[in-house]
Amino acid sequence: MPTVDDILEHIGEFNFFQKQTFFLLCLISVAFTPIYVGIVFLGFTPDHRCRSPGVAELSRRCGWSLAEELNYTVPGPGPEGQCLRYAVDWNQSALGCLDPLTGLAANGSPLPLGPCDQGWVYDTPGSSIVTEFNLVCADSWMLDLFQSAVNVGFFIGSMSIGYIADRFGRKPCLLITILINASSGVLMAIAPNYTSMLIFRLIQGLVSKAGWLIGYILITEFVGLNYRRTVGIFYQVAFTVGLLVLAGVAYALPHWRWLQFTVTLPNFCFLLYYWCVPESPRWLISQNKNAKAMKIIKHIAKKNGKPLPGSLQSLRPDEEAGEKLNPSFLDLVRTPQIRKHTLILMYNWFTSSVLYQGLIMHMGLAGSNIYLDFFYSALVEFPAAFIIILTIDRIGRRYPWAISNMVAGAACLASVFIPEDLFWLRVTAACLGRMGITVAYEMVCLVNAELYPTFIRNLGVLVCSSMCDIGGILTPFLVYRLTDIWHELPLAVFAVVGLIAGGLVLLLPETKGKTLPETIEEVENMQRSGKNKDKMIYIEVKKLDTPLN
Repeated sequence: MPTVDDILEHIGEFNFFQKQTFFLLCLISVAFTPIYVGIVFLGFTPDHRCRSPGVAELSRRCGWSLAEELNYTVPGPGPEGQCLRYAVDWNQSALGCLDPLTGLAANGSPLPLGPCDQGWVYDTPGSSIVTEFNLVCADSWMLDLFQSAVNVGFFIGSMSIGYIADRFGRKPCLLITILINASSGVLMAIAPNYTSMLIFRLIQGLVSKAGWLIGYILITEFVGLNYRRTVGIFYQVAFTVGLLVLAGVAYALPHWRWLQFTVTLPNFCFLLYYWCVPESPRWLISQNKNAKAMKIIKHIAKKNGKPLPGSLQSLRPDEEAGEKLNPSFLDLVRTPQIRKHTLILMYNWFTSSVLYQGLIMHMGLAGSNIYLDFFYSALVEFPAAFIIILTIDRIGRRYPWAISNMVAGAACLASVFIPEDLFWLRVTAACLGRMGITVAYEMVCLVNAELYPTFIRNLGVLVCSSMCDIGGILTPFLVYRLTDIWHELPLAVFAVVGLIAGGLVLLLPETKGKTLPETIEEVENMQRSGKNKDKMIYIEVKKLDTPLN
């Protein structure tokens, strides 16, 4: 009996139906962007200083410019000026307009400082969760927690979605995650306090990445074998399109509640996919629902304008049932080569997440035009997809992957030492780092499955990729807390992490041109067979045509 792949060869592996469905599901990938990296705009921290009610009146009376007001009334630049104020009654009439604090300091001793008990003044025309809930100074960790919460949701959601989608089907899970994501996003936009906003953000994390993964699964199950890798790469390119859209929308809507509402609202439109996107026929066959699967296959054939041959009217699963093996977590570390693959892949997933999210967050603290910086850095992600497509089948996986990690690490290291006045050189280094880690991120997605035998392949991908979300949980604390010590310190950490990741990739075997391993023995022999092939000596034997006597 034929498999779904056999049938797709006749009715179209990537024709009208698949292209239409691919476009619709890519919109989910676009909409996922604001949840993944929206912290750059939602949690933007502008320059700020303590609010002192008497200062505004004194400044008006004296006719000070903003620079004069800051010079006379703020303790100094940096954290001291942002989180402390002079313990002075600015309403007293004895204060003059020219250096008013001079006469208050006894014997030249410094004036006492106090906390910002009257709140803060923010130098921004818009608003963010930082300015509304005063997530600065002693409460700045609450911004880290906000971004970590969504990554905790990613971790829990992605760990459970494989079972849920296999148990109840791709389409119902997709629609439910869309509904919950859209509802919690709107509720977050109208949340009255920090706690409720944090809860709704966590709920968004629980379902949004799960929905993104289901969309990825669906599109790869609808297309033929020859197109799976390509649609997988371009599904991630759609995420990059979302970055460009987010930059434009955030520029037009500098107030975080309107921004959150605007980027969430389109998710409700995805509920229309109930009528546009069918269930995966591969999943239906795995559940012995062959009649429903055949009905969908006939619909695909009709959409593609291709006849379905009568000989292909019966179906069988893509993988014949054989000896059933029960995978366990111990299988990922039991044998030497698989243990090495697991540890290196886990570290590379962690690295990709930390550098990708970290570079975006650090860019939001750079103090220049955040919208243009975000837009330009997003543009360099497009070449990443084409670099992968052009290299993985010509050069292989290992060297482009290792080089991309090293380029990202080297770019971060170079950015530490480039002076602020060499603006375009800093931008170039930032773009190289962003492109390098984007290639590495997409490469680890592709290669992970190629390094495990069939019976633990899904488990291996699930466990290793979970480190991506662990990295996302830690990244806000790394970026925002280390920046308080030294602005370039996160980049130095990223450089070390990236360079180590590139070196570790070179310890993995090359998978170019190799079939997916079926057994543990095949995986254990992957590195050995590569070495033996390099050392193999070919001897040419020339056959003589003279007959034997």
